[in-house]
Amino acid sequence: MKKKEFEALLQRPANIRYEYFIKKVVDFEEVWGLYDEGWATAQDDDGHMLIPFFPKKEFAENCAKKEWKGFRAEAIDLYEFIDRWLVGMKKDEVKPSIFPTEEDAALVEIDILLRDINSELENY
Repeated sequence: MKKKEFEALLQRPANIRYEYFIKKVVDFEEVWGLYDEGWATAQDDDGHMLIPFFPKKEFAENCAKKEWKGFRAEAIDLYEFIDRWLVGMKKDEVKPSIFPTEEDAALVEIDILLRDINSELENY
């Protein structure tokens, strides 16, 4: 990925980054997270646990700073993400934080995320 494209995507609003996330994770059949003896987490304003997910390794690596310094980008198979991760997160009331940047992230309900991924999968 070219540096200009990378930086331009980071400046896009959360809803546009969310759409990019859906297309890329289905395209490459993988989701990226940050891992260091456990997966990176954050909290929303209400204290709910969030797990950040990224469409590409470069975006995950870009967030491996501050509280996530020392974390490394780790790929998750898309089908494992759908069948295990999202099911478990819903049960545990953990929310996905999609393509976060220093400014914001797309926070969506798991059912909506599943719907959007499955809808995109139908195009393949």
